[in-house]
Amino acid sequence: MITAIVPAAGIGKRMGADRPKQYLYLSGKKTILEVTLETLLQHPDIGKIIVPINKNDLYFSNLPIVKDPRIIPVWGRGERADSVMAGLEVVRSSWVLVHDAARPFVQLSDIDKLIQVSLDNDVGGILAMPVRDTMKRSNKKGKILTTVAREDLWHALTPQMFKTKILISALEAAQSQHLIITDEASAMEFAGYHPQLVASYPGNIKITHPQDLDMIRK
Repeated sequence: MITAIVPAAGIGKRMGADRPKQYLYLSGKKTILEVTLETLLQHPDIGKIIVPINKNDLYFSNLPIVKDPRIIPVWGRGERADSVMAGLEVVRSSWVLVHDAARPFVQLSDIDKLIQVSLDNDVGGILAMPVRDTMKRSNKKGKILTTVAREDLWHALTPQMFKTKILISALEAAQSQHLIITDEASAMEFAGYHPQLVASYPGNIKITHPQDLDMIRK
């Protein structure tokens, strides 16, 4: 079985809400985090989900889903990579799958593809989307400097799946060098690995800004 880690210790500053974004409601009944966890629990190859949460969290313990014995909370830490490391400390499976708490619309069929590709290449892979639009590079004042060729560019999404021991080693090495780790794949890249890109369902969005919720609720 595969263990999933869903880091949920962030406070969601960009959302500007009265609570961390993972605890905002998608509908009148379920929070973003609940929908994310429920989806992962439906996959037959995911045996446990470790959820790093903030030590000052006021919401997690009130979610009905936390009664599921497959959900294991741990204390998260400052940055995302730190929280993932906190989760990795209790992982006992040889493979681990890391998924954003605020990405509730991942498809089980995409997780199937990711698992198969990762197991086949013996390193791992990530869900991603090819860049479709014309890309521009700007200066700090928002003026266009140049057009960036979009060929071979991808948007990195989650889940991201790797061998547990290799991911731990890669994250430790990156952190020791004070490198910026924006996702688990970036740590693997710094360590010299080349994870496989797996094309994702386009609706696998991350809810980050108020407009994201407005669009979903319409």
